[in-house]
Parts: sequence; C-alpha cells; structure tokens
Amino acid sequence: MKLSTKVDIEAPIDEVFGALTDFEGFERAALRRGADVVRMGQPRPNGVDQVWRVAFDYRGKRRQLTVRLVALDQPNALRFQGTAKSLDGQLLVDLVALSRRQTRVTVTLDITPKTLTARIFVQSLLFARGRINDRFAKRIGAFAKTIEDRLRKPSMG
Repeated sequence: MKLSTKVDIEAPIDEVFGALTDFEGFERAALRRGADVVRMGQPRPNGVDQVWRVAFDYRGKRRQLTVRLVALDQPNALRFQGTAKSLDGQLLVDLVALSRRQTRVTVTLDITPKTLTARIFVQSLLFARGRINDRFAKRIGAFAKTIEDRLRKPSMG
C-alpha cells in the first residue's frame, strides 16, 4: 500500500532539510509520546546507516520496529526503511526549492506485508484508502506547520 502527499513550507530548503534531520528532536518527541527509542551503533560520517529500534503500543499490543536511514541527499531527499515483525515499509521524503523562501516536501510511505495476517490488514486498509490518505495528508500538513512555525521563531541567543 502506498500513501503520498505534498506540502509547501514557507522556509528555505536548507532550513527545512535541517529540521527534517533533527533526529535527536524526533527521538525526544517519540519518548514524550510513550515510545521507547534506542539508537543503534554509529552512523557513517554522511549520516547514512543510522538505525533506531522503536517500541510502542498500538491497538493494545507492544509493537517493535527497526528504522534505518538508507539514503541522505542533502538538501534534496531522505529515505528510510522500516522493518517490523509482519510489515516492511519505506519512507521517502523529497524536497524541492520552489523559491528562496518556499520548499515543497513530498512524503511517500510504501508498506509491504510479510505475513498472511499483515496482508489481510493491509487489504482492509485499501478499502478505506481515501480516508487513510486524508489522515496521512493532515498529519504531514500538521508536521509541516510545526516545522514552519519553529523556523519562523527568532532564535534566542
């Protein structure tokens, strides 16, 4: 199943890319929401091969996920791969400078089931594809607004 959305952010591409690669900030946010996040090993100097083990509660069960940053093309793209017990996923974030002060971010999530149960789950999601795509777009839009607001605030210093 593939979900995709685009959002424009009123900020230069380098600043948006910097906000999207604030991995420590994402780790803290996940911890505040009750997830357990552990960064594994050391990334290569270019940031690729960073790996996180994430555990969280979803629908009454503890879920575990391994996320790996597999590609980083500053300031144009990020690609992550996620692996769980029954699903694999790939998240692609593309950035395009529309002007000096505006960046278009395209986020694509592709989920692939590995088990029969996961295949049935993904098939059930396909029936609600429109609603799920709308929710995905709203979440990405809210996240983009958060980035935009944070980049607009004058830094204290």
